[in-house]
Amino acid sequence: MAEPINVTESTWDAEVLKSELPVLVDFWAEWCGPCKMIAPAVHDLAGEYAGRLNVAKLDVDSSPNIAAKYGVRSIPALIFFKQGKPVDQIIGAAPKGQLKRKIDAVLAAK
Repeated sequence: MAEPINVTESTWDAEVLKSELPVLVDFWAEWCGPCKMIAPAVHDLAGEYAGRLNVAKLDVDSSPNIAAKYGVRSIPALIFFKQGKPVDQIIGAAPKGQLKRKIDAVLAAK
């Protein structure tokens, strides 16, 4: 079962921007209640979409520069990257079904 990758400012380029697969990045923080609510769904999705989508988690407290670069002001924020560029996002704690629909749309888009 695939696990979400924990990314930091030092691993961001290699894990997200240079990824062959699309990447879903969960911007979160330890103190964020809604982030903890969606964590099990994000974890499940990493396994369900293994081989088609990489799932990463970025702690905004330990990597504030990346969060600022992508305009993350509210967490949880889930941003989809394709070929190193953000292509879509979900702000707030969304149900797993909504996350799956958004992932499917991102994967289907050329």
